[in-house]
Amino acid sequence: MTLNPFFLQGSPGEQRLVQDLINEQLKMYGVEVIYIPRKFVKKETILKEVSSSKFDDNYAIEAYVNTYDGYSGQGDILTKFGMNLKDELNVVISRERYEDFIAPFIDPNNIADVELGTRPKEGDLIYFPLGQKLFEVKFVEHEQPFYQLGKLYVYELKCELFEYEDEVIDTTIYEIDTQIQEEGYITTLNLVGFGSTASAVAGISSGYIRKIFLNNDGYGYTTPPTVSISTAPSGGTNASAVAITTIRGGIKSVKEILLVNAGSGYTVSPKITIIGGGGTGAAATCSIEKIKKGVTNVSVAFTGVGYTKIPTITLSTPPAGGIVATIIPTLNLTNGISSIRIIDPGIGYTTPPTITISQPSLINGIGTYKFNEVVVGSISSTVARVKSWDQDTKILKVSFVDNAATKGFYPGELIVGSASSAIYAIKSFDPFNTDKYSQNREIEQEADNIIDFSESNPFGTY
Repeated sequence: MTLNPFFLQGSPGEQRLVQDLINEQLKMYGVEVIYIPRKFVKKETILKEVSSSKFDDNYAIEAYVNTYDGYSGQGDILTKFGMNLKDELNVVISRERYEDFIAPFIDPNNIADVELGTRPKEGDLIYFPLGQKLFEVKFVEHEQPFYQLGKLYVYELKCELFEYEDEVIDTTIYEIDTQIQEEGYITTLNLVGFGSTASAVAGISSGYIRKIFLNNDGYGYTTPPTVSISTAPSGGTNASAVAITTIRGGIKSVKEILLVNAGSGYTVSPKITIIGGGGTGAAATCSIEKIKKGVTNVSVAFTGVGYTKIPTITLSTPPAGGIVATIIPTLNLTNGISSIRIIDPGIGYTTPPTITISQPSLINGIGTYKFNEVVVGSISSTVARVKSWDQDTKILKVSFVDNAATKGFYPGELIVGSASSAIYAIKSFDPFNTDKYSQNREIEQEADNIIDFSESNPFGTY
């Protein structure tokens, strides 16, 4: 038996009227909230769990607050870990208003990282301006009231206070974005200009190795061989050197031998032995200078920052008749000078020469980091997101994008902004990831006072 055809059970005109009345009442008695859809940045491939999200859009929409007498939920709970806020908020929004003014802009066909845009979805955020709080949608009730005149007109969003977990929030609304500026696992980086000039100090002595002659370059080396030099007489300093290899005709051989320390006090030419490295045949001899002084060692006083190529090094000249020494630096992973080797110790110095090292290609930093942009360490490839940047003090606060996979930053490496192209070098940083609730250090210090884990058995004497 069918329904009575003379009663329409809700004509399109009646349904339109109800929807218009609801929309008007929401505008009269509601509150303008900001709807922020969740976008999925990264999902685990096995369990399909969302491990990284971002919120970078915002849509204003009127909503009626169902909990008119205050926030629902368990309220504020005092626990051993601090205050835990369990506020909840239920709001009602117009289905038509959502479908007309929000859904078209978050169509999954146009935005790859949104999976559902036709209705509000769990995980989206609501900014409640009266309390200046962010709430996360936990459940969307779409059948209440239940089919008045045969149609549904509203969504009821049941929300809980949002708990931040390193999501990217960049809505361009200052009141919202600044709420999480100091939240999450934040590391403070003290940056400097992209380069600092290195410095070094030379020492001089007599009885040193004047020159090394490579008599045979050998063959078949897979790694640089070890160079051994016989010891100096009592009171002298032992010389040391390293072998530099090259490939000729597909065979790796010794190219040259550079002095690390030219030694002192030698009265006869020391014996040079070349061993190891997987090859054979290399041989070398040397000459010494017994009377006059030359540069026998060079120590790096400051490694410098920002060297991307070998810098030029010059030494002051010795008195008339002397020969200027020649040295060459080696760079470390952080683009600074790790050591200096001696090509020619020179001759005729009466005082240690002054060493002048050329500046890095750019001595100052570039640009201004932007809030929420991704920055990358030039050496470690560590990826982080900008929380704040102070141009005057050059202090950059960042949160790691993937704490499980990050290697951490290296002192001296460059921090490059992906959006701003800003570049500065790390002078120093706090290697510990911290947040305002973390007490890891305090717990560790108290534990060390109770149990000494450096002992083989901290729980007894046996």
